[in-house]
Amino acid sequence: MPRQLVASAPRRADIAEYDLPEMMPNEVRVKIQYASPKHGSELAAFRNESPHLADYYDEDWHTFLPRELKEKEEHGNFGKWNLGNQWVGIITEAGEEVKDYAVGDRVCGYGGIREFHAVNAIDNFYLLKMPESMSWQNALCFDPAQFALGAIRDANVRAGDRVAVFGLGAIGQIAAQMARLAGAGYVAVIDPIEDRRTAAIEAGADEGFDPVNEDVGFKLKNATGRMGVDVIIETSASEQALQASLRGLAYGGTIAYVGWARAFKGGLDLGREAHFNNAKIVFSRACSEPNPDYPRWSWRRIEETCWSMLEKGQIRCDHVIHPLVPFEQCAEGYETFVDREPAKSIKLGVAF
Repeated sequence: MPRQLVASAPRRADIAEYDLPEMMPNEVRVKIQYASPKHGSELAAFRNESPHLADYYDEDWHTFLPRELKEKEEHGNFGKWNLGNQWVGIITEAGEEVKDYAVGDRVCGYGGIREFHAVNAIDNFYLLKMPESMSWQNALCFDPAQFALGAIRDANVRAGDRVAVFGLGAIGQIAAQMARLAGAGYVAVIDPIEDRRTAAIEAGADEGFDPVNEDVGFKLKNATGRMGVDVIIETSASEQALQASLRGLAYGGTIAYVGWARAFKGGLDLGREAHFNNAKIVFSRACSEPNPDYPRWSWRRIEETCWSMLEKGQIRCDHVIHPLVPFEQCAEGYETFVDREPAKSIKLGVAF
């Protein structure tokens, strides 16, 4: 039987067998070569800390409402939940109704880390064909690229702007490259992990700062002749990072807040630079509709633009997928590199 990575209990991952269903006429079967999880929202659920466990976001009310007790008990779905976000693989079978895909096509899609996926192949935007020139690393970064592009657009990054990116996971790494593509004249990156800063600088950022050992806000002011940066992309969801962002932002500048924050426990003082410097904070989430630039821009346009950029190699993500572990070790790899020691990774990759 085929195998998959599952969350068997809070903060515990295992490899388990699953049934391979009979393929439908509209489906293709894909043998997976590479896969990757999310390091943000999925991790919160893996730790049993997600705000969605007790409450849910109601689309009509645009607010969080409490779940019923029984639903709360079942929502975690531990023991059945296939961990993972995206995969790359080769089509090995195609149903009789499938016209746009063929056996041997290399494709990317959404789904858990498992050996085979059966996917609808009729009018499915999310079954993405990959040209030979496209790297599997770029394909696996399709999801974080969307939130990076959303932040760049929401912050209105323009040619010549000075930009700082806080947090150098996959979203931050890609946002730094996109800022340069948008014409930023200066790009600084901020993360406590030296290897992440080095990777971002090698991909085109100008310089990096360590928020643990440096006054990053003052460093940004010093690097820009006391003015501060025009735009900050904040992906870490740390209150200390937000405080440093407000300190390093130019008067009237914009912070695009991308990170999925938890309740702040202290360290944020809005009576300092935030109060004096006319800062603007934009909460950025690419998949919230309607888009701020609707109807010209939508989530689908963001998706299409990101795939095109990744497909053409305008962004490079070979350094973003790190480390790469074999499927046989992915349970241990997930627990270590995603949950317990995230400083050792940027975005975990799994090779089959």
